[in-house]
Amino acid sequence: MSTLQVAPALAKILIYPIKSLDPVELQECRIGPAGGLENDRAWALFSADGQWVNGKRNNLVFMIRAKYAADLSSVTLSAPDDPRKLPEKTFAFPKDTDDAAKWFTTYFDQPVIVRYSADGVPDDPIASGPTIVSTESLRVISELFPGMDVPGVRRRFRTSLEIDIVPAFWEDQLFGLEERSSVRFRIGDANFEGSNPCARCPVPMRDPFTGEVLLGFQKKFSDYRRTHFPSWTPEARFDHYYRLATNTRVAPTESGKLLKVGDKLVI
Repeated sequence: MSTLQVAPALAKILIYPIKSLDPVELQECRIGPAGGLENDRAWALFSADGQWVNGKRNNLVFMIRAKYAADLSSVTLSAPDDPRKLPEKTFAFPKDTDDAAKWFTTYFDQPVIVRYSADGVPDDPIASGPTIVSTESLRVISELFPGMDVPGVRRRFRTSLEIDIVPAFWEDQLFGLEERSSVRFRIGDANFEGSNPCARCPVPMRDPFTGEVLLGFQKKFSDYRRTHFPSWTPEARFDHYYRLATNTRVAPTESGKLLKVGDKLVI
């Protein structure tokens, strides 16, 4: 049960319609058919040999800007800081994958395939629901690194749901003591199961606009996590300390349910 007398509230909803690219902040969003958020990670980029084209593999990803129509019916792609000055172009979203692939192919100077999935393309195919973090977690992390702010940390870790009215790492309450255990909770009318603390990849250590690596980021972050476990955190779930946010599972029965900023999170 939550340690708070006041229920945490949903403070932000962020989706990433094109995996690895810019987010869209929403005031409300529905649960998609596979348990993620509607239109989240709906497009994914692949090389000709089937490998991801993402920030882990190619620094050029960080220079792409993706701006969406208010109704997500189109996306405009550009790379304003790239010296090659590739013209920006607008594509129908999500159907215009072939023409978008041509733009990405020119930009990366290699064949790129754009694949659309209505289910989304989550990083964790087992715990494929939205990831959850607290605003306070992002704040304390930002204070570890000179010149970093909360929006910058938010862009580095790319979490979908953000909660407030809670202390740092409160989201650790949303997974259980054992790998096969889960914590059930509700946001608004939608039911979730917390699965595990999210293992992070090399992307958060890179500037979200340039790809520049912040040396020592992973060690400093991991050392802080290791020495600042709240009393409610199941430390046994941490085989390493480069983990932030909680992965979730969402049953098919929740598809179509609406999440709104301000909804309460109740365990």
